[in-house]
Amino acid sequence: MEKLTERQQQILDFIREVQEANGAPPTRLEICAAFGFASPNAAEAHLKALAKKGALSLEAGSSRGIRLAEALGLPVVGRVAAGSPILSEGTVDRHVRVDPAMFEPRADFLLRVRGLSMIEAGIFEGDLLAVHRTADVRDGQIIVARVDDEVTVKRLRRAKGRIELLPENRSMKPIVIDPERQSLTIEGLVVGLIRDDFAF
Repeated sequence: MEKLTERQQQILDFIREVQEANGAPPTRLEICAAFGFASPNAAEAHLKALAKKGALSLEAGSSRGIRLAEALGLPVVGRVAAGSPILSEGTVDRHVRVDPAMFEPRADFLLRVRGLSMIEAGIFEGDLLAVHRTADVRDGQIIVARVDDEVTVKRLRRAKGRIELLPENRSMKPIVIDPERQSLTIEGLVVGLIRDDFAF
């Protein structure tokens, strides 16, 4: 899902709250009333923008024809190509029917683990990590990071003006980031794990 504007996120949160409370999404008029829009056309424009960004889909001919993308489950991100967004059409292998709200904070996607760098944290090859998309992370947390064009899962440590990505495998060395020579993007916070055989 593409990054949402603040207002788009507010509308998506409202749709989710109404859906959870009433078992059905709001109408365009209810969205207008909640946000003070002058006409249903304004609500429709926001809904179309949300649909274009992949946050929901719209069903024609129904006043409540709004389907949240998470109803499909969480997207599983497979191998991420160098330079591509971590969550894009080409990276999604499939969806797993799991409620994003079972994680705290809520998960935005699942990332398939490749490699053995986190085995001492109980994270094994083939596991699905639930990831909350955020750049706001603290030292000691397990994160998904992009270093230059490589995506990795490591524990974060900031120390003495440098950043270290720590493996949970005594046979492997930390990745030390030199901000002047390397690009680091924090893609999200790991909030849970699903063993793949459990997911089916």
